[in-house]
Formats: sequence, C-alpha cells, structure tokens
Amino acid sequence: MAISSSLLSMLPFLMLLLTGTLHANGCYTSIISFGDSLADTGNLKQLSTKPNSQPPHFMFPPYGETFFHKPTGRCSDGRLIIDFIAESHEMPLIPPSEVIRRNSAIGKGQGVNFAVAGATALDSSFHEAQGVVNQCTNASLGVQLEWFKSWLSSVCSNGPDERDCKNYLRNSLILMGEIGGNDYNHPVMVGKPIDELRSYVPLVIDTIVFAINELIDLGAETFVVPGNLPIGCSAAYLTIYYGSDKVEYDNTTGCLIMLNKFAEYHNELLQTALNQIREVHPDVNIIYADYYNAAMQFFRSPNKYGFTNGALKACCGGGGPYNYNALVECADPSSTSCAQPETYANWDGLHLTEAAYQVIFKSLFQGAYTTPHFNSLCPTSRLQARDASSSLVQSF
Repeated sequence: MAISSSLLSMLPFLMLLLTGTLHANGCYTSIISFGDSLADTGNLKQLSTKPNSQPPHFMFPPYGETFFHKPTGRCSDGRLIIDFIAESHEMPLIPPSEVIRRNSAIGKGQGVNFAVAGATALDSSFHEAQGVVNQCTNASLGVQLEWFKSWLSSVCSNGPDERDCKNYLRNSLILMGEIGGNDYNHPVMVGKPIDELRSYVPLVIDTIVFAINELIDLGAETFVVPGNLPIGCSAAYLTIYYGSDKVEYDNTTGCLIMLNKFAEYHNELLQTALNQIREVHPDVNIIYADYYNAAMQFFRSPNKYGFTNGALKACCGGGGPYNYNALVECADPSSTSCAQPETYANWDGLHLTEAAYQVIFKSLFQGAYTTPHFNSLCPTSRLQARDASSSLVQSF
C-alpha cells in the first residue's frame, strides 16, 4: 500500500503524540527525586551523623509518629508526597541516596532520592555572598545533580549497561523538587525583607531549568516540577510577621497576602520557563505540579478536608499564636505536640502534616492540579505502546 505524502508528513506528529501519551499516562519503573525537606526521606539524617555534629531536631519524636512510628529523617509526622507517589505506583518507598552510598548497595532499583532538608536551588556561595549562611546543608541542587551523575556513572560504566541506563532514565519519573523555597526561607529567617528577594527568583528558576536540561541530555523524558507552596500561610512566616502594621491578611484564609503574591511570582516565572523547555524538547514530558493551589484548597476550607483544628496553627511547636517559636523547635523538650495530627494541616511551622501532603498528592496525581494532566494509572505498558506505534506505521 502506497503512503500518501500527507500521511507521511503526519507520521512524526502521530508518533510523538503516541509517545507523549505513553509517558504521561503509563507506568514508570523508577522515581528519581531532587529537592529539599518537602522530599527528603532521610539524606540529611545520614549526613548529620558525622562526629561532633548536632543531630537535627527532626531525628527525634514526635517526628514520624503517624505512619512510621519513629523518626525517619522526614520533616513531618508521616509520609511525604514522594512516598504517596511511590505507593501509587506500587513501588517501595524511594531510598535516600546516602543510604545507598553508605551501604554500597549500588544499583538502579526502583529509584533513588537525592533531596536534602534545608537545600537551596542556588549554591551556598551565592547566599553566603548575600550574608546568609545555610546552617543545614550545602547540598544545593547543583550538588545533588553531581551526586546523581556520580551514582549514574557507577551503574552505567560501560557497554550494554550504558544503553540500559538510557532506557532506565527514559522510563523514570523525575521529581524535580520542590526546590527553591529555601532560597527565600533562609534569608527571611535572618531578617531580609521579602522585596529584596524578588531579584533571586529568576536566578532560582534558571538553576532549576539548567538541572532539567542536564537530565534531558542524559536521557530523562518525564519530569514533575513542583511550584512553591503558599508561604503566606506558613505558621513560621505568620509568626515572623505577627503584629506588624505593614502586612495585610487574606480575610478568607488568614494568610499573608504579600508573601503569597511572592510565591505566585515564583510560580509564574517557573511555568514560563517550563513552556520554553517544552518548545525546545517537544518529545519530553514536562509536568508542572501546582503545589500552591492544591494546598490553598485546605487553607480556604480546612474543615472540608478534616483539618478541624485549622490549617494555620502548627501541631508541634514552641507556643505562640501559631504554636511556632524559632527558638523552641518541634521535638524540643519544652515544645508541645497535638494528639491528633490528622486534624492539623501544619506540622511544625515550616512543614505540613502527612494528612495535608496526602491532600496535595491526590489533587496533583489523581486530580486536576498538574499541567498537563498527570494520570498515575497504568492502562497499558510501554511495550504495548511500542507495538501500537509499529502497527501504526504498518497501516500507512
């Protein structure tokens, strides 16, 4: 059967469409994560076990009490969004890269997590030049990317393994953060005005884009890129600005309007940058995860989501109007912890409860808060899709 010129010209588009649908809706064999405390499943815990180092407060109870019944290095009472993603794909929870490295268990497995609590997108040298020293870690996004490359080279050293690793990345879901929030959190915590940080935002976005492009060059094809949360609803920020006559509150939520507008500015620039990547790499799936609006659901209507003790006050903290005190962290002997974390959206002032993360997960991966829409179901395998594409070619 002869192929008409019009059908022939459509073939690349049809193939691309089929491939795009496959990656966006099909199964992923692994999850690779970068980011900060919203995704860290234990890296900072491992990195903090050096001699004479002070263990971070989230290595002590009540952290982890809800699901794991012990601290795991997660900055919450239980599971994080990355944990819910893994469970939805029937995978084991994704191990921290430091656990893999220290146990010499080098292998591709079903994923690896390079996220580190306290990490920034921009390198520590940038922030130090602005007078801000990261007391948590110097594991910026660039550092995490180098860790990833080192790990990848160790499992893809030669020959067929290198080709196999290309396929591994092609079938992996890359969770790019959340990252960037600490580029603003750390300066605010030491007293820098939020307006001064607007100039940081394009630099943060450029750093995220650079990392995505590096991973695309290595063979990755599907990315979930989260935006910033509504930081104006954070118990920590609400405490910092408490009593100021220069701030305005949203009457419907009690959140700080100025800070939420800042988060929206970050998210707008991020989405513009992701659109540019899509134009250059139309065969790569770039999925924007709208953490901001997914979370705003329970800040607007906490009771609807079971947060009967509200969405702004921390479950665990050192007192005050929002139960947050920078000098008395959650797990400090003088801190207080609520009896029912599932009735709170905020866990420790800076981080959310497992229940809140689960709402965000469902809104993103089973709802409509991703662009393009992410469908975590696996109705067809990649092999079936390849067979379908082959049949498509043969039909012309």
